Amino acid sequence: MKRKTSARTMRHIMTSFFSLCMLFVLAGCGGGANQAQQTQQPAQQQATTEQSTTAAQPAPAEAGEVREIKHAMGTTQIKGTPQRVIILTNEGTEALLALGVKPIAAVQSWEGEPWYDHIKDEMAGVESLGFETEPNLEKIVSLSPDLIIGNKVRHEKVYDQLSKVAPTVFAEELSGRWKTNFALYAEAVNKKAEGEKVLKEFDERVAAAKEKLGSKTATKVSVAKFSKKGVQIYQKDTFSGVLLEQLGIARPASQDVNNFAEFVSEEGMSVMDGDVLFYWVSEEKGATDITNMAKKWMDSPVFKSLNVSKNNQVFQVSETIWNTAGGIKAANLLLDDIMKRLDVQ
Repeated sequence: MKRKTSARTMRHIMTSFFSLCMLFVLAGCGGGANQAQQTQQPAQQQATTEQSTTAAQPAPAEAGEVREIKHAMGTTQIKGTPQRVIILTNEGTEALLALGVKPIAAVQSWEGEPWYDHIKDEMAGVESLGFETEPNLEKIVSLSPDLIIGNKVRHEKVYDQLSKVAPTVFAEELSGRWKTNFALYAEAVNKKAEGEKVLKEFDERVAAAKEKLGSKTATKVSVAKFSKKGVQIYQKDTFSGVLLEQLGIARPASQDVNNFAEFVSEEGMSVMDGDVLFYWVSEEKGATDITNMAKKWMDSPVFKSLNVSKNNQVFQVSETIWNTAGGIKAANLLLDDIMKRLDVQ
């Protein structure tokens, strides 16, 4: 009895011991699985976080992107967004400023020391390169630009020299169609979207002004220039002519043509007539020869017979705003001046 009882007890002990061992083994396996899961989960979260961070960052390729710009002299490759820009025309200077790009150097304004009054504050610290007809090439080289912007009309002969210094882009012409040049400059400095916005805002201003003008757009506006070369009437393909056309303002028949300008003789000054005459005198600071010539013309019997003279509708205007500056900033100032002189608020 005692022997049978011992055997049964031993079997029970062995079974219990085996079961206990299995529990420890299973517990160990379960703990290992849980530990592995806990270790893996942060790694997955880290990978997800890294992926999100990478996706949120801007693509760095844009800084090194090479763009091809087609222009008057061919095609030029420009890497990224230029930081050291040199501009060789007055209208181009205004374009850069409107795009938020301050050039490191620019050609001198036709009037000012060295900048026009309406841009001189923005141009503080910018190197002057002389006038746009003869920019200082040695100075350009010394400034190590990463983009040079010029114009075929002014600088075709030095294009090869300039293009060896830095990528060089030239506009085709210098006429009243400044918007075409503006779009090219915006593309060259990698500000195409900004440029489109600037032009859109300007066109919206012009459209609003045209609506305010109403029937006054029928006013025949004559534009003339007095200079040492003689007297010219300014036609539609001029800085002022383009804006007058966009406003829908009438012009005398002699000026309602798609040309730049035409010289006028004293005997033929009737082509200057209209409902109103805006003129400017182009002469060096301190000189009076051209001013005296203009006075002589206007005192002549032929001029006094014109409607603009008889109706006291002859007004001197700023050559800078109406002609020489030629860019987006001057265009906005010209729009203001036209509206003011036609007595429209």
